[in-house]
Amino acid sequence: MTSVAAGEEREGLLDWWRRGTPQARRALLAASLGWMLDAFDVMLLAMVLSSVISDLALTKAQAGLLGTATLLAAAAGGIGFGFFADRFGRTRALMASVLLYSVFTGMCGLAQNLWQFALCRVFLGIGMGGEWASGAALVSESWSARDRGKALGLMQSAWAVGYGAAAVVTAVVLPRFGWRAVFFVGVLPALLVFWVQRHVEEPPLWTERRAKRTAAGAGRAPATAATAVEATADAAPATRFRDLFRGSLGRVTIAVTLMNACTLFGWWGLNTWVPAYLSLPTAQGGIGVSTRVMSGLVLLMQVGMWFGYVTFGYIGDAAGRKRTYITYLLMASILLPLYGAMKDPLVLLALGPFVAFFGTGYFSGFGAITAELYPTSIRATAQGFTYNLGRVASAAAPFIVGSLAASRGFFAAFGVSGAAFLLAAVAWKWIPETKGRELA
Repeated sequence: MTSVAAGEEREGLLDWWRRGTPQARRALLAASLGWMLDAFDVMLLAMVLSSVISDLALTKAQAGLLGTATLLAAAAGGIGFGFFADRFGRTRALMASVLLYSVFTGMCGLAQNLWQFALCRVFLGIGMGGEWASGAALVSESWSARDRGKALGLMQSAWAVGYGAAAVVTAVVLPRFGWRAVFFVGVLPALLVFWVQRHVEEPPLWTERRAKRTAAGAGRAPATAATAVEATADAAPATRFRDLFRGSLGRVTIAVTLMNACTLFGWWGLNTWVPAYLSLPTAQGGIGVSTRVMSGLVLLMQVGMWFGYVTFGYIGDAAGRKRTYITYLLMASILLPLYGAMKDPLVLLALGPFVAFFGTGYFSGFGAITAELYPTSIRATAQGFTYNLGRVASAAAPFIVGSLAASRGFFAAFGVSGAAFLLAAVAWKWIPETKGRELA
């Protein structure tokens, strides 16, 4: 045992990648690209929000409602696509969600008023929520328990790359062509669908389950008790959903949903408003930096965010999901209000990467813990439900933080986000450790 442990300590950083099958690597690449481009499209609004506020004559509260509408729609999309992915396949759900958010990102550039903009954000949000539910299930089922945390960490880190790309595109396009052209660039992710269709297969766990369902539907008796459970679940989707709350899973489902609601509230409360906080005039509570400086500060935060995602995967696989999650959440609860109290761009330059590191990296563990808590028959449904019902509860964050920023300033606004992270850490009292658990 000692020699094995020592061998694991000497393992190279990329040995886990080499252990993956070609199919698993393609699945991870597809889900990562989908999530990266999702972040790119979704965060374009935050990057140009001050320009949209000025051009469409919006208040901060109205601008916050655009973010709220996106998150509510994402919750519906995540839950709906979770069912779709369990029934029809992870890759089909992934392709449909990417196509949806890409098209309606471009449509945002045509909006002439608040309601047209909100409608486009609703459909964009549906695709956004669907991409995570299907992509997380695809990766979770393609990698072993030994490497699942690292794989999901790499997938989640793609969000930082997409957010950073949104900052770069904004810096280049916004000063020359305006905010509408920024959204037109967001149509490009739709091209990913063609590659996924040609190169990414369904994970073996899902295809085996479909084969059992087909056999049961043809009238052949299931060979095992486990197969009988799968057949019953496929025959009654409502029963599948109720399984999320059966026995001890009920308490876990509630705790995971609460934890995720709080983390999403904290994240969106901060990240919807960070670019505006940096670029709004000081008379409106902002820092008043230029578009390029704002984009540079946000881009540097994404470097910290990327390291937070990736580091969480390695630490979570080594030290456990629970301990790592709580550490990140407690640090975020301290750093967020501190960021809102700072007014010096140089201080924000130094503090920003740490805020993003701890205030985002924990998301890498969510796909792993939900995959390890639930069986294949309800895995995507559980991931979609717990993630996106939490998103419903957190949908008020852009509006609340925007309203507080207008009335009390950004220190109080970001302080509320920090409090949400503290509550998320408390929710872990009812969530068990799942490190090393093989998928059922």
